[in-house]
Amino acid sequence: MNVSVGVSRQPLKEFDMNFAREMFARIAFIRAFEAKAWALTQTNPPRVMGSMHFCAGQEAVPLGAVAGLQEEDQLIATYRGHGWALAAGLDPHSVMAEICQKAEGLNGGRAGSPYFMAPDTRFIGENSIVGAGTTMACGVALANLSLGNGRIVVVSIGDGAMNQGASHEAFAFAAAKKLPVIFVVENNGWSELTATSDMFLVERLAQRANGYGIPAATINGADPMIVRDSIGLAAARARAGEGPSLLECRVPRLWGHYNRDIEHYRSKSDKAEAEARDPLAELRGRLVASGMPAEDLDRIVALQDKQVEHLVETVMSSRDPDPNSARSNVIAPLLTTGRKVPKVVETREMTYIEAVNAALRAELENEPRTLVYGEDVGKGGGIFGASRYLQRDFGADRVFDTPIAENAILGSAVGAALAGMKPIVEIMWADFIFVALDQLVNQAANIRYITGGKSSVPLVVRTQQGATPGSCAQHSQSIEAMLAHVPGLKVALAATASDVYSLLRAAAADPDPCVVIESRSLYQTKSMVDLTDGAEAVGTARKRRDGKDAVILTWGTMVGPSLAAAEALSAGKLDVGVLDLRWLNPLDEKAIVGAVTAANGKVLIVHEAVRTGGFAGEIAMRIGELVPEMDVRISRLTTPDVRMPSSPVLQRALLPNAETIAAAAKTLAS
Repeated sequence: MNVSVGVSRQPLKEFDMNFAREMFARIAFIRAFEAKAWALTQTNPPRVMGSMHFCAGQEAVPLGAVAGLQEEDQLIATYRGHGWALAAGLDPHSVMAEICQKAEGLNGGRAGSPYFMAPDTRFIGENSIVGAGTTMACGVALANLSLGNGRIVVVSIGDGAMNQGASHEAFAFAAAKKLPVIFVVENNGWSELTATSDMFLVERLAQRANGYGIPAATINGADPMIVRDSIGLAAARARAGEGPSLLECRVPRLWGHYNRDIEHYRSKSDKAEAEARDPLAELRGRLVASGMPAEDLDRIVALQDKQVEHLVETVMSSRDPDPNSARSNVIAPLLTTGRKVPKVVETREMTYIEAVNAALRAELENEPRTLVYGEDVGKGGGIFGASRYLQRDFGADRVFDTPIAENAILGSAVGAALAGMKPIVEIMWADFIFVALDQLVNQAANIRYITGGKSSVPLVVRTQQGATPGSCAQHSQSIEAMLAHVPGLKVALAATASDVYSLLRAAAADPDPCVVIESRSLYQTKSMVDLTDGAEAVGTARKRRDGKDAVILTWGTMVGPSLAAAEALSAGKLDVGVLDLRWLNPLDEKAIVGAVTAANGKVLIVHEAVRTGGFAGEIAMRIGELVPEMDVRISRLTTPDVRMPSSPVLQRALLPNAETIAAAAKTLAS
């Protein structure tokens, strides 16, 4: 099958016997490689634990794709990615060792079969979240455009991923930005255990690309020559600046969905039909018909089997990972000493939102790899004016608008950061992060750990949260505890114009993914801001007020009311301190211990977020662990466990304020 939709119909090359022979040998190697890996999971007890997803029948797609690309072009695969990794030229020993969770594995046994990565090579990695790699590929392609390196990105997904929102957001993003990316859909007729025909009304999945203005083709993915030539056409189009393409590669599923699949859901005739389309058998027939002795082909297969057998023996006799390494490389080491304090170059009064703009401007001026983007961020300067005039001053290639597609925004930021850029992206409302949380939790936060510190994702997500009069329950949530719960994410909350400037600069200079949460209710408040020539370190709290009778630990929107409460209490001769934590992950434990000790163990924790699961509980437990010898009294004041109403009257009945904070602190200190 070689039906095209919108892609140039240049004739395919004549049968290339040398290329076909090479493909036959390489397919045989991948087939033997996966057969041995599968066998390791079938013993009793299994020699290797966990799920494995195999590409048997699909090997011609990655091999043909790589043959149609240039050496510097990049690849992202789905969780059925062993063949893509091997086609990309990764060391088979490292790949097998990772599948077998060994110390010599590509990721030291941290990833296993469905999620190994090598972003320092052309193989960015595979992804076990269906469709997630598509938006990351957009980010890598975006970085390639910014760097002007002429590289193309190929991202493979299965047919089931064509129903994932992430894929559609990626198509929209890639089309709008004319990104040099090729989407490859490996359609084996099954979306996990469900027939693809039961889930789609279109005859060919490639037809869906038409709605995005993306040229597409449906081809025979069992023929590496067809794949090579089709990829070559799409790559030439992308390199010419004409944007993305999509190739639907029809392939057989020879084995089950994964290593525990007994295939009870498919008929014998479906299985037989798939086996009849085996690319290894098809190539064998064509090579024999072209004059190559069948005995030579048998020897090739036997050689691959022997090589893989030796490979597996070597891998299984190698070391297991060191248990002492299990906690390492979650985040970059924090520089607690020896860091240069940034020099203040100017001090002036600014509103909170003006300070955001100043921080973004400083990063664009000082770091040429910085990209600033999001919904309405470019021409309009942001719905709140945070990026006003930045596109005018730095150009639409560095400050730009995106489709309303949060998954594409965050996923592309992950990919761009992996490829060497320093993206700062805006999610307009913190509530909207939930529609794309995968890209923070399952992607950005994992990469340093999975790669053992070889790769990192230096991105910044700006967002704003909290209740304001008239805001509804979908535009008012405080989500810091959910984000701070995720190992690998750094989370800050800014209470003043001065802080939002310094926190954004610190996050932009950090090598890990950072979320800086702003407060919409504070955007027009003013304070003196120190504009600096660099960035402070992440993870530092700020003492706002000394106190010996009690201390309020707080952050974000509750810093102002807490200071007002402490000031009011001072008239009654109560000395209450205020510590603004600023960073919830990493947490400044030294500052907490100092504040708690100074206040003789009387601690009030205040936050706008709801009580259950709020970060106050974590801080209270942490205090008990940090100062076990101290007799502490801890109380908390939060919003009750309710959804936020729109009515200002109802909001005031729920949110902590200076009066309620003062009352709680007075009770605690008495």
